Amino acid sequence: MFSVFPTARLRPSPFYESAVAEGMTAASIYNRMIMPTSYGDPAAEYWRLINGVSQWDVGVERQVQLKGPDAGKLAQILSPRDLSKCQVGQGKYVPLCNHRGTIINDPILLKLDEDLYWLSIADSDVWFWASAIAAERGLDVQISEPDVSPMALQGPMAEDVVAHVMGDWVRGLKYFWFKETEIEGIPVAVQRSGWSKQGGFEIYLKDGTQGTRLWNIFKEAGQPWGIGPGAPATAERTESGLVSVGGDTDDMTNPFEVRLGKYVDLDVADDVVGIQALRRIKAEGIKRHQLGLVLDGGIPEPLGFRREDIRLEGEIIGMMTNCVWSPRIHANIGYALVSVDAKVGQTVEVMRDKGPVSATLVELPFL
Repeated sequence: MFSVFPTARLRPSPFYESAVAEGMTAASIYNRMIMPTSYGDPAAEYWRLINGVSQWDVGVERQVQLKGPDAGKLAQILSPRDLSKCQVGQGKYVPLCNHRGTIINDPILLKLDEDLYWLSIADSDVWFWASAIAAERGLDVQISEPDVSPMALQGPMAEDVVAHVMGDWVRGLKYFWFKETEIEGIPVAVQRSGWSKQGGFEIYLKDGTQGTRLWNIFKEAGQPWGIGPGAPATAERTESGLVSVGGDTDDMTNPFEVRLGKYVDLDVADDVVGIQALRRIKAEGIKRHQLGLVLDGGIPEPLGFRREDIRLEGEIIGMMTNCVWSPRIHANIGYALVSVDAKVGQTVEVMRDKGPVSATLVELPFL
Protein backbone atom coordinates (compact mmCIF):
# COMPACT_ATOMS: atom_id res chain seq x y z
CA MET A 1 0.00 0.00 0.00
CA PHE A 2 1.35 3.41 -0.98
CA SER A 3 0.50 6.35 1.28
CA VAL A 4 0.94 10.05 0.60
CA PHE A 5 0.28 13.03 2.83
CA PRO A 6 -1.66 15.65 0.84
CA THR A 7 -0.35 19.20 0.62
CA ALA A 8 -1.01 22.07 -1.74
CA ARG A 9 2.69 21.91 -2.69
CA LEU A 10 2.41 18.34 -3.99
CA ARG A 11 0.08 17.56 -6.88
CA PRO A 12 -1.14 14.21 -8.19
CA SER A 13 -1.47 13.69 -11.92
CA PRO A 14 -4.83 12.87 -13.55
CA PHE A 15 -3.61 9.23 -13.60
CA TYR A 16 -2.74 9.05 -9.90
CA GLU A 17 -5.85 7.10 -8.86
CA SER A 18 -5.17 4.62 -11.66
CA ALA A 19 -1.57 4.21 -10.53
CA VAL A 20 -2.75 3.50 -6.99
CA ALA A 21 -5.30 0.99 -8.29
CA GLU A 22 -2.52 -0.73 -10.27
CA GLY A 23 -0.61 -1.29 -7.03
CA MET A 24 1.92 1.55 -6.97
CA THR A 25 4.44 0.84 -4.21
CA ALA A 26 7.01 3.61 -4.71
CA ALA A 27 7.11 7.12 -6.09
CA SER A 28 9.39 10.10 -6.45
CA ILE A 29 8.83 13.86 -6.53
CA TYR A 30 9.22 15.47 -9.96
CA ASN A 31 8.10 18.98 -10.87
CA ARG A 32 6.42 19.10 -7.43
CA MET A 33 4.24 16.15 -8.43
CA ILE A 34 4.02 12.46 -7.56
CA MET A 35 5.77 10.26 -10.13
CA PRO A 36 5.17 6.49 -9.76
CA THR A 37 8.45 4.56 -9.86
CA SER A 38 7.46 1.00 -9.01
CA TYR A 39 4.49 -1.32 -8.71
CA GLY A 40 6.19 -3.91 -6.52
CA ASP A 41 7.76 -6.21 -9.11
CA PRO A 42 10.78 -4.49 -10.69
CA ALA A 43 11.78 -7.54 -12.72
CA ALA A 44 8.35 -7.87 -14.31
CA GLU A 45 8.22 -4.14 -15.01
CA TYR A 46 11.63 -4.26 -16.68
CA TRP A 47 10.92 -7.27 -18.92
CA ARG A 48 7.46 -5.95 -19.80
CA LEU A 49 9.17 -2.85 -21.21
CA ILE A 50 11.80 -4.90 -23.06
CA ASN A 51 9.45 -7.53 -24.53
CA GLY A 52 5.90 -6.18 -24.44
CA VAL A 53 4.08 -2.98 -23.56
CA SER A 54 4.23 -0.91 -20.39
CA GLN A 55 1.77 1.82 -19.33
CA TRP A 56 3.24 4.82 -17.51
CA ASP A 57 1.83 7.75 -15.56
CA VAL A 58 4.20 10.52 -16.67
CA GLY A 59 1.86 13.41 -15.96
CA VAL A 60 4.82 14.97 -14.14
CA GLU A 61 6.14 15.94 -17.58
CA ARG A 62 4.50 19.35 -17.41
CA GLN A 63 3.89 21.56 -20.42
CA VAL A 64 5.09 25.13 -20.59
CA GLN A 65 2.85 26.79 -23.15
CA LEU A 66 4.06 29.68 -25.29
CA LYS A 67 1.20 31.45 -27.05
CA GLY A 68 1.08 34.70 -28.98
CA PRO A 69 2.70 36.57 -31.87
CA ASP A 70 6.19 36.11 -30.41
CA ALA A 71 5.79 32.48 -29.31
CA GLY A 72 8.07 31.16 -32.04
CA LYS A 73 10.62 33.89 -31.37
CA LEU A 74 10.73 33.00 -27.67
CA ALA A 75 10.99 29.29 -28.45
CA GLN A 76 14.08 29.99 -30.56
CA ILE A 77 15.62 32.36 -28.00
CA LEU A 78 15.33 29.58 -25.41
CA SER A 79 16.73 26.92 -27.73
CA PRO A 80 20.30 26.51 -29.01
CA ARG A 81 18.83 24.18 -31.64
CA ASP A 82 17.69 25.71 -34.92
CA LEU A 83 13.88 25.65 -35.00
CA SER A 84 13.45 27.53 -38.28
CA LYS A 85 12.28 24.43 -40.15
CA CYS A 86 10.08 23.02 -37.40
CA GLN A 87 6.59 22.38 -38.77
CA VAL A 88 3.18 22.36 -37.13
CA GLY A 89 2.72 18.82 -35.80
CA GLN A 90 6.44 18.29 -35.30
CA GLY A 91 8.35 17.89 -32.06
CA LYS A 92 12.05 18.40 -31.42
CA TYR A 93 14.34 17.47 -28.56
CA VAL A 94 15.82 20.71 -27.21
CA PRO A 95 18.65 21.14 -24.65
CA LEU A 96 17.82 24.41 -22.88
CA CYS A 97 20.88 26.20 -21.52
CA ASN A 98 21.53 29.19 -19.29
CA HIS A 99 23.78 32.08 -20.20
CA ARG A 100 26.89 30.09 -19.22
CA GLY A 101 26.00 27.28 -21.61
CA THR A 102 24.99 24.98 -18.75
CA ILE A 103 22.14 22.63 -19.61
CA ILE A 104 19.14 23.30 -17.34
CA ASN A 105 16.40 21.20 -18.96
CA ASP A 106 15.88 19.04 -22.03
CA PRO A 107 12.23 19.25 -23.07
CA ILE A 108 10.49 18.03 -26.17
CA LEU A 109 9.26 21.10 -28.03
CA LEU A 110 5.89 20.57 -29.75
CA LYS A 111 4.74 23.07 -32.38
CA LEU A 112 0.94 23.08 -32.30
CA ASP A 113 0.47 26.21 -34.44
CA GLU A 114 2.49 29.11 -35.75
CA ASP A 115 1.76 30.98 -32.52
CA LEU A 116 1.46 28.06 -30.10
CA TYR A 117 4.20 25.83 -28.66
CA TRP A 118 4.55 23.43 -25.74
CA LEU A 119 7.77 22.62 -23.95
CA SER A 120 7.28 19.16 -22.39
CA ILE A 121 9.78 19.57 -19.61
CA ALA A 122 12.00 17.53 -17.34
CA ASP A 123 12.34 18.40 -13.65
CA SER A 124 12.99 22.15 -13.26
CA ASP A 125 11.10 25.45 -13.29
CA VAL A 126 11.10 26.30 -16.99
CA TRP A 127 7.84 28.24 -16.57
CA PHE A 128 9.69 30.82 -14.46
CA TRP A 129 12.70 30.79 -16.79
CA ALA A 130 10.62 31.34 -19.93
CA SER A 131 8.55 34.07 -18.24
CA ALA A 132 11.67 35.94 -17.14
CA ILE A 133 13.32 35.75 -20.56
CA ALA A 134 10.11 36.88 -22.32
CA ALA A 135 9.72 39.87 -20.00
CA GLU A 136 13.38 40.82 -20.26
CA ARG A 137 13.18 40.74 -24.08
CA GLY A 138 9.83 42.57 -24.21
CA LEU A 139 8.09 39.79 -26.17
CA ASP A 140 4.37 39.58 -26.95
CA VAL A 141 3.74 36.06 -25.65
CA GLN A 142 1.66 34.49 -22.91
CA ILE A 143 3.32 31.76 -20.86
CA SER A 144 1.20 29.30 -18.92
CA GLU A 145 0.90 25.72 -17.75
CA PRO A 146 -2.05 24.23 -19.64
CA ASP A 147 -4.22 21.35 -18.48
CA VAL A 148 -2.10 18.79 -20.33
CA SER A 149 -0.69 15.56 -18.84
CA PRO A 150 1.13 12.80 -20.74
CA MET A 151 0.54 9.07 -20.34
CA ALA A 152 3.09 6.81 -22.01
CA LEU A 153 2.82 3.45 -23.73
CA GLN A 154 6.33 2.02 -24.12
CA GLY A 155 7.77 -1.23 -25.44
CA PRO A 156 7.95 -3.12 -28.74
CA MET A 157 4.21 -3.86 -28.68
CA ALA A 158 3.14 -0.31 -27.80
CA GLU A 159 2.46 0.59 -31.41
CA ASP A 160 0.01 -2.30 -31.78
CA VAL A 161 -1.92 -1.18 -28.69
CA VAL A 162 -2.05 2.48 -29.73
CA ALA A 163 -3.07 1.53 -33.28
CA HIS A 164 -5.81 -0.69 -31.87
CA VAL A 165 -7.24 2.33 -30.02
CA MET A 166 -6.46 5.14 -32.47
CA GLY A 167 -6.28 3.48 -35.87
CA ASP A 168 -3.42 2.45 -38.13
CA TRP A 169 -2.58 6.07 -38.97
CA VAL A 170 -0.40 6.17 -35.84
CA ARG A 171 2.00 3.70 -37.49
CA GLY A 172 2.94 6.45 -39.93
CA LEU A 173 3.90 9.00 -37.28
CA LYS A 174 7.59 9.85 -37.45
CA TYR A 175 9.62 10.13 -34.27
CA PHE A 176 8.59 13.18 -32.20
CA TRP A 177 5.78 14.05 -34.63
CA PHE A 178 2.29 14.23 -33.18
CA LYS A 179 -1.36 14.70 -34.03
CA GLU A 180 -4.17 16.34 -32.05
CA THR A 181 -7.29 14.19 -31.98
CA GLU A 182 -9.91 12.64 -29.68
CA ILE A 183 -10.40 9.24 -28.06
CA GLU A 184 -14.08 8.60 -27.29
CA GLY A 185 -14.54 12.36 -26.96
CA ILE A 186 -11.43 12.86 -24.80
CA PRO A 187 -9.11 15.52 -26.31
CA VAL A 188 -5.51 14.34 -26.72
CA ALA A 189 -2.34 14.80 -28.71
CA VAL A 190 -0.65 11.55 -29.75
CA GLN A 191 3.12 11.65 -30.23
CA ARG A 192 5.64 8.97 -31.10
CA SER A 193 8.07 9.52 -28.23
CA GLY A 194 8.87 8.46 -24.68
CA TRP A 195 11.72 7.99 -22.25
CA SER A 196 12.88 4.60 -23.46
CA LYS A 197 14.55 3.15 -26.53
CA GLN A 198 12.04 0.32 -26.89
CA GLY A 199 9.60 2.34 -28.96
CA GLY A 200 6.34 3.89 -27.93
CA PHE A 201 3.97 6.83 -27.73
CA GLU A 202 2.98 9.56 -25.34
CA ILE A 203 -0.70 10.43 -25.13
CA TYR A 204 -1.06 14.05 -24.02
CA LEU A 205 -4.37 14.25 -22.15
CA LYS A 206 -5.91 17.71 -22.56
CA ASP A 207 -8.69 17.33 -19.95
CA GLY A 208 -7.44 16.42 -16.47
CA THR A 209 -10.89 15.19 -15.39
CA GLN A 210 -10.59 12.26 -17.82
CA GLY A 211 -7.39 10.64 -16.53
CA THR A 212 -8.89 7.44 -15.12
CA ARG A 213 -11.10 6.96 -18.16
CA LEU A 214 -8.20 7.39 -20.60
CA TRP A 215 -6.00 5.04 -18.57
CA ASN A 216 -8.67 2.35 -18.60
CA ILE A 217 -9.28 2.65 -22.35
CA PHE A 218 -5.65 1.75 -23.04
CA LYS A 219 -5.45 -0.77 -20.23
CA GLU A 220 -8.42 -2.69 -21.65
CA ALA A 221 -7.18 -2.39 -25.24
CA GLY A 222 -3.74 -3.68 -24.25
CA GLN A 223 -4.88 -6.89 -22.61
CA PRO A 224 -4.18 -9.10 -25.67
CA TRP A 225 -0.60 -7.79 -25.61
CA GLY A 226 -0.10 -8.33 -21.86
CA ILE A 227 -0.07 -4.65 -20.93
CA GLY A 228 0.84 -3.75 -17.37
CA PRO A 229 2.01 -0.77 -15.32
CA GLY A 230 5.53 0.56 -15.28
CA ALA A 231 7.59 3.70 -14.93
CA PRO A 232 10.66 5.41 -16.40
CA ALA A 233 12.75 4.01 -13.55
CA THR A 234 14.12 0.73 -14.86
CA ALA A 235 17.66 -0.21 -15.92
CA GLU A 236 16.57 0.19 -19.55
CA ARG A 237 17.20 3.94 -19.61
CA THR A 238 20.82 3.44 -18.51
CA GLU A 239 21.38 0.49 -20.84
CA SER A 240 20.03 2.64 -23.67
CA GLY A 241 22.24 5.62 -22.87
CA LEU A 242 19.46 8.13 -22.11
CA VAL A 243 20.54 11.25 -20.22
CA SER A 244 18.71 12.44 -17.11
CA VAL A 245 19.30 16.19 -16.85
CA GLY A 246 19.77 17.05 -13.19
CA GLY A 247 20.73 13.47 -12.41
CA ASP A 248 23.56 12.87 -14.87
CA THR A 249 24.49 16.56 -15.01
CA ASP A 250 25.72 19.09 -12.48
CA ASP A 251 25.57 22.89 -12.36
CA MET A 252 28.48 23.18 -14.81
CA THR A 253 27.54 20.55 -17.43
CA ASN A 254 27.18 21.69 -21.03
CA PRO A 255 25.44 19.66 -23.78
CA PHE A 256 28.72 18.64 -25.44
CA GLU A 257 29.85 16.82 -22.30
CA VAL A 258 26.82 14.52 -22.21
CA ARG A 259 26.52 13.55 -25.89
CA LEU A 260 23.93 16.22 -26.74
CA GLY A 261 26.12 18.33 -29.01
CA LYS A 262 24.20 17.19 -32.10
CA TYR A 263 21.22 19.14 -30.78
CA VAL A 264 23.18 22.42 -30.66
CA ASP A 265 23.41 24.59 -33.77
CA LEU A 266 26.19 27.09 -33.20
CA ASP A 267 25.07 29.33 -36.08
CA VAL A 268 21.71 30.31 -34.55
CA ALA A 269 21.26 34.01 -33.80
CA ASP A 270 23.37 35.73 -31.17
CA ASP A 271 20.31 36.48 -29.02
CA VAL A 272 19.72 32.78 -28.25
CA VAL A 273 20.34 32.24 -24.55
CA GLY A 274 23.71 30.58 -23.96
CA ILE A 275 24.78 30.33 -27.59
CA GLN A 276 27.78 32.62 -27.24
CA ALA A 277 29.01 30.64 -24.24
CA LEU A 278 28.48 27.39 -26.16
CA ARG A 279 30.55 28.72 -29.05
CA ARG A 280 33.40 29.55 -26.66
CA ILE A 281 33.17 26.15 -24.97
CA LYS A 282 33.30 24.37 -28.31
CA ALA A 283 36.22 26.50 -29.55
CA GLU A 284 38.25 26.01 -26.37
CA GLY A 285 37.65 22.26 -26.34
CA ILE A 286 35.48 20.06 -24.15
CA LYS A 287 37.02 19.27 -20.76
CA ARG A 288 34.78 16.38 -19.70
CA HIS A 289 32.86 13.64 -21.45
CA GLN A 290 30.31 10.99 -20.57
CA LEU A 291 31.25 7.32 -20.77
CA GLY A 292 29.71 4.12 -19.52
CA LEU A 293 30.93 2.10 -16.54
CA VAL A 294 30.75 -1.64 -16.01
CA LEU A 295 31.51 -2.32 -12.36
CA ASP A 296 33.05 -5.47 -10.97
CA GLY A 297 30.90 -7.65 -8.74
CA GLY A 298 27.80 -9.76 -9.15
CA ILE A 299 25.46 -8.27 -6.53
CA PRO A 300 22.98 -5.51 -7.46
CA GLU A 301 24.22 -2.29 -5.84
CA PRO A 302 22.41 0.83 -7.09
CA LEU A 303 23.55 4.40 -6.56
CA GLY A 304 22.44 6.03 -3.34
CA PHE A 305 21.64 9.70 -2.77
CA ARG A 306 24.94 11.09 -4.00
CA ARG A 307 27.29 10.92 -6.95
CA GLU A 308 30.46 8.92 -6.35
CA ASP A 309 34.03 9.92 -7.20
CA ILE A 310 35.98 8.08 -9.88
CA ARG A 311 39.76 7.66 -9.57
CA LEU A 312 42.31 6.84 -12.24
CA GLU A 313 45.80 6.00 -11.03
CA GLY A 314 44.97 7.56 -7.67
CA GLU A 315 43.60 10.87 -8.98
CA ILE A 316 39.94 11.93 -9.02
CA ILE A 317 38.93 12.38 -12.68
CA GLY A 318 35.18 12.80 -12.30
CA MET A 319 32.12 11.11 -10.89
CA MET A 320 29.64 8.30 -11.40
CA THR A 321 26.21 9.87 -11.83
CA ASN A 322 24.01 6.78 -11.80
CA CYS A 323 24.35 3.06 -11.21
CA VAL A 324 21.90 0.21 -11.66
CA TRP A 325 21.92 -3.56 -12.07
CA SER A 326 21.46 -4.54 -15.71
CA PRO A 327 19.48 -7.77 -16.19
CA ARG A 328 20.78 -8.11 -19.76
CA ILE A 329 24.45 -7.33 -19.08
CA HIS A 330 24.43 -9.09 -15.69
CA ALA A 331 26.45 -6.37 -14.02
CA ASN A 332 26.15 -3.05 -12.25
CA ILE A 333 26.39 -0.33 -14.89
CA GLY A 334 26.43 3.43 -14.75
CA TYR A 335 27.57 6.68 -16.31
CA ALA A 336 30.89 8.40 -15.76
CA LEU A 337 31.23 12.16 -16.21
CA VAL A 338 35.00 12.35 -16.38
CA SER A 339 37.99 14.19 -17.82
CA VAL A 340 38.48 13.76 -21.56
CA ASP A 341 41.86 12.25 -20.65
CA ALA A 342 39.97 9.15 -19.49
CA LYS A 343 39.49 6.69 -22.36
CA VAL A 344 37.31 3.73 -23.22
CA GLY A 345 38.92 0.49 -22.04
CA GLN A 346 40.68 1.94 -19.01
CA THR A 347 40.15 0.46 -15.56
CA VAL A 348 39.15 2.97 -12.88
CA GLU A 349 38.09 2.90 -9.24
CA VAL A 350 34.65 4.05 -8.13
CA MET A 351 34.69 5.30 -4.55
CA ARG A 352 31.61 3.56 -3.19
CA ASP A 353 30.32 3.59 0.40
CA LYS A 354 31.71 0.12 1.03
CA GLY A 355 35.07 1.06 -0.45
CA PRO A 356 36.74 1.29 -3.89
CA VAL A 357 35.25 -0.87 -6.65
CA SER A 358 37.02 -1.53 -9.95
CA ALA A 359 35.18 -0.65 -13.15
CA THR A 360 35.84 -0.49 -16.87
CA LEU A 361 35.08 2.57 -18.99
CA VAL A 362 32.99 1.70 -22.07
CA GLU A 363 31.17 3.44 -24.92
CA LEU A 364 27.54 4.47 -24.60
CA PRO A 365 24.96 3.19 -25.13
CA PHE A 366 25.56 -0.18 -23.52
CA LEU A 367 22.96 -1.91 -25.69
